Amino acid sequence: MQPGTSPTVTISPFLRTAAAYAWRLLVVGVLVYSLFAVLGRFHEIGVALFLGLVITALLRPLADLVARRLPRPLAVAITLLGGIVLVLGVLALVGEAVAGERTTLVREFRVGVDRIEDWLERPPFRLNPGALSDLQAKIGDFLSSHRSTLVSTAVSGAHQVVAVLTTLALAVFSSVFFIHSGDRQWAWFQQQLPGSVRERVSVGGRAAWRTFTGYTHGIVLVAAVNAVLVGIALWLLGVPLAVPLALLEFVAAFVPLIGSPIALAVAAVVALASQGPLVAAIVVGLIVVIGQIEGHLLHPLVMSWAVRLHPLVVAIAVIAGSIAAGIVGAVVAVPLVSVVWSVYTALRDARAATPETGATPETGATPETGATTEGGSTPEGGGSTTEGGAT
Repeated sequence: MQPGTSPTVTISPFLRTAAAYAWRLLVVGVLVYSLFAVLGRFHEIGVALFLGLVITALLRPLADLVARRLPRPLAVAITLLGGIVLVLGVLALVGEAVAGERTTLVREFRVGVDRIEDWLERPPFRLNPGALSDLQAKIGDFLSSHRSTLVSTAVSGAHQVVAVLTTLALAVFSSVFFIHSGDRQWAWFQQQLPGSVRERVSVGGRAAWRTFTGYTHGIVLVAAVNAVLVGIALWLLGVPLAVPLALLEFVAAFVPLIGSPIALAVAAVVALASQGPLVAAIVVGLIVVIGQIEGHLLHPLVMSWAVRLHPLVVAIAVIAGSIAAGIVGAVVAVPLVSVVWSVYTALRDARAATPETGATPETGATPETGATTEGGSTPEGGGSTTEGGAT
C-alpha cells in the first residue's frame, strides 16, 4: 500500500446480501406498521367490511340460487331478510330459555355456591371457612365505594353498544352491494389498475376470495357441529342453560384452538354450581373430546382444502391477533394469514407457469382490450359472464 492511500475494504457477498434484505425488510415493516395504524384508527370500518364479506360468503350462493327464478334485487332482499330473521330467532330462543330458567337458576346457584364452599373447606384444599364470606363482603364494599366509577363505565358501555350497532348496520349495508354486484365492483377496480398488474391482481383476488369463502363455510360448519355436540351433552347431563351455552360454543369456535376450551370452561363452572363436581368433571372431559374431534376430524375434512396452515402457525396467528386487536384480532387473524398465503402461492404458481407456456393466467385481462378469457368481465358491461358468479 502506497503512502497516503486509504486501505481497500472488501465486503463479503453474504454481508451485501444481508444488508440488501435488511433495508427492504425495514421498508416492508414500516409499511405494515402504517397499514395497521390506519386500520386501528378506523377499525370500526374495517370490522364492518370484514363482517360484510363474511355475510357475502355465506349468503351469496343462496342469493345466486334464488336469482335463477326471481329478479336479482328481490333475491338479495329475500336472502338477507331470511338471514336476519334466522339470527333474531336464535337470539329470541336463547332469551326465552334464560328467562324460563331464571328462578330455578338463582336457587340452584345459591345451593351450588354453598356446595362449592363445603367442597373447598375439605381436603385437599382446606380453605378457611370464612374466606369466601370475607371475599363476598369485600366485593360488596368495593362495589359500594366505586359506584360512580361503575356508573360511568356503564355509560361508556352504552356508547360501545351504539358503536357495535353502527358497525353491524354498515356490515349489512355493504353486504347488500357485495351480494348484488360484487363481481362488477371487482371488475371496475381491476380496470382502474395499470395493465401490467391486472393479471396478477386478478389471480391473487380469485385465490383470496376462494380461500376466504372456503374458510368461512368451513368454520361455520365446524362451529355448528361443536355447538350441537355441546348442547346435546349438556342437555343429557342436566346442566341448565344448555341452549345459551351451546350458542356460546358456536361463537367461541370462530377463535381456533382456544375458543372452544374457554366456552366449555364456562359450561364447567355452570355445571359445578348447579350439578356438582362430578358433572363438572365430565364437562371438563368434553373439552378434550371435542378438541380431538375438531382437530383430527372436522378441520382436516372440512377446511383442509381451503386453509393449509400448520397448527403452530394458527396458534401464533391467533395470539398475535389477540395482542394486536383483542377478540376481533383473534377472529380475523387466521383467515387473514390464510388469504395472504393463498395469494402468495397463486402468484408464485402463475409466475412459474408463465415462462413455460407463455400463456396468461386463465381469467386475467389482456392489457390491450381488458377482455377476459373465462368467467371474467367485459369492459363495456363490467358484469360477469357467469350468472351471479363472483370473480
